[in-house]
Amino acid sequence: MVSQRLAAGKALKNELRELTERELVEGCQREDRRAQELLYGRFARRMYAVCLRYARHQLEADDLLQEGFIRVFDKLQSFRMEGSLEGWIRRIMVHTCINHYRKKAFQNEKFGMEHVPDSPVEPLAVDHLGEAELLTLVKELPDGYRMVFNMFAIEGYDHAEIAELIGCGESTSRSQLAKARRMLQDRITKQATPVHERKASH
Repeated sequence: MVSQRLAAGKALKNELRELTERELVEGCQREDRRAQELLYGRFARRMYAVCLRYARHQLEADDLLQEGFIRVFDKLQSFRMEGSLEGWIRRIMVHTCINHYRKKAFQNEKFGMEHVPDSPVEPLAVDHLGEAELLTLVKELPDGYRMVFNMFAIEGYDHAEIAELIGCGESTSRSQLAKARRMLQDRITKQATPVHERKASH
């Protein structure tokens, strides 16, 4: 049984290497089930990492990944092989995450810091953190803060684009980013401070 699974996994990897992106896309556009499985297998792991940054926990990331790929297959008829396929899929995943949160992310949050200037987290405070540690800290942010931080710091959207996608003002986007950075800085500082020093400060 184990040997059969290993053989099947090896065969899938070989297929993934042999098929070009164009062949995968054209197969999916014909609604070929095998092509859909192969496209999912090629990109699912990287897209799951995207979903994890926006989700509060792994089960939510699983749901976002599945919802995102449903949209990918629905929209593949419009993909014209212009630009990166991975980049195109990634944008759909990000938009799926945004749509999931934007209705509730800002619902119960107060925006009293509209004019807070950008105050980035000190680079040295972030440099010593591994990817997993940073991901854990970002996941602990409130939904609105986490979404804006990911869009600005990771995906490269500017505040005008974030405001349009989320449906808020640019000043709100800026204040959410400032609050997110401040919370991250505080938590990074606490992690870097020895426990006995933290106790002494109280």
